[in-house]
Order: sequence, then C-alpha cells, then structure tokens
Amino acid sequence: MDDVQKQTLLKVAKDTVEAVIKGGPIREPQSDDLELNAPCGCFVTLKNHGQLRGCIGQFTSQSPLIKLIAEMAGASVKDDPRFLGDPITVGELEQLDIEISVLSPLERTNDPLSLRLGVDGIYIKRGGVSGCFLPQVAAEIGWSKEEFLSSCCSHKAGLAPDAWKDPETEVFLFTADVFGAEWKDI
Repeated sequence: MDDVQKQTLLKVAKDTVEAVIKGGPIREPQSDDLELNAPCGCFVTLKNHGQLRGCIGQFTSQSPLIKLIAEMAGASVKDDPRFLGDPITVGELEQLDIEISVLSPLERTNDPLSLRLGVDGIYIKRGGVSGCFLPQVAAEIGWSKEEFLSSCCSHKAGLAPDAWKDPETEVFLFTADVFGAEWKDI
C-alpha cells in the first residue's frame, strides 16, 4: 500500500473510533481505489501510551478492505472482551495510537518453526478453539519462535503450551502490511 492508501485507512479507522466512543453516526467509507475495495483480512489495534486498549480483526472477508477497516475499528472499541469492563473513554481519544495490519491469506504449515519472527503471524486451531498473534507481537515482546507458538497455544487458544507440536493442531502463517499513527497525526 502507498502512503495515500494507508492514510485513507487510518482516517477511516479514526473517524469510526471517534463516532463509536462519542455515540455519533458512523459513516460508511467509500473509495474508488481498487486496492481499498479488494476483499482482504485486517486487524485494527488501539493503544494508549503503548498499552493495548483494543484489537479485533478478521482473516478473510467478502467486504471491501475499506469497509472491513471501519467494522474492525468499531469492534476494537466495543467488542474486545479484554476491555468490556474498562472501555475507551472520550478523554482518551487524543492519547490513542491506531495500528492497522492488512493481512495476506493464511497458509497452513507442517513446520511451525519455519515461521520468521517479526514477519509471520500465526493462527493456531484445534477442534473448536483457536488463537492468533500478529507478526509484530513476537518482536514487541522479544519471544523466541517456541515462546511465540507456545504462548499463542496457551494464552490465546486455551491449549497446552506445546500443542503446536501435535500434528492434529493446525498452524497457519500469514504476513501483514503494518502501519499506524498517533491520533493527532491522522
């Protein structure tokens, strides 16, 4: 994505977050840009001074990316179960950073240790449970490949930490075009 496309998506996310928090009308985003109208998965992450305040996404979508960004931005404010008891307030708006991750398609791997730290995200699934980490999580925390996989299994999917080693556990890799900005710069 070029800088104009990234800024467009950040503005859509910002406008949606602000509308949801203030209880105002949410405008449906429109664009003539073919790339912004392509169906694609994404995550929208909200942070306040580096502390996570919401993160929701989808791996696939039939909706245009620009519309999914708006949907995930709104969901990051009101639907992230980790923050239902401590929602983002109007007073926090100016302190928020918005990060968008536009995802590549998922690719199943039989060799989870082939993942590239800081480049590949992971989606782990077994039975009716699943969990994921975006590519930037491992680099932000400083995990090894094994720690990245084990933490996703145990903390995100509710599986045993070494479940990623079991052939019955499905491990998928994906990459992301990650960009963001401080509230005031959008």
